[in-house]
Amino acid sequence: MAAAYAATVFGAGFVLGSVRVLVVAPRIGARMAELVELPLMIGVSVVAAGWVNRRLPADTSTAGRLVVGSVALALLLAAEAAAGVAVRGVGVRDALINPDPIAGSLYYFSLALFALLPALRGRRRPHDGRR
Repeated sequence: MAAAYAATVFGAGFVLGSVRVLVVAPRIGARMAELVELPLMIGVSVVAAGWVNRRLPADTSTAGRLVVGSVALALLLAAEAAAGVAVRGVGVRDALINPDPIAGSLYYFSLALFALLPALRGRRRPHDGRR
């Protein structure tokens, strides 16, 4: 499930990042483009975490969901590093470091949130109508 979670968010990020770099950033600047993309990516992460949680066994603990999120984060960072090296032609370090103090800080916050979302979203139990 961690691989599916990471792949879903990475795929959306790849598409949105391409649009950001090629279309949005030239019009409003790199920082503003990243800040516009960020809530969209958080939204994708929230939806993907819910999808993952629905597919995990109902008795999966919070710790188990944290493991899923942590493994997904490692896979996501590996995919981002690989894409940075292959597509942008930069080193692994440069692929993972965002030097902008505002957009970079929010980006790293979103990565932490991505790892925590499977646990934060949990698995909702169906409502049985009783109070």
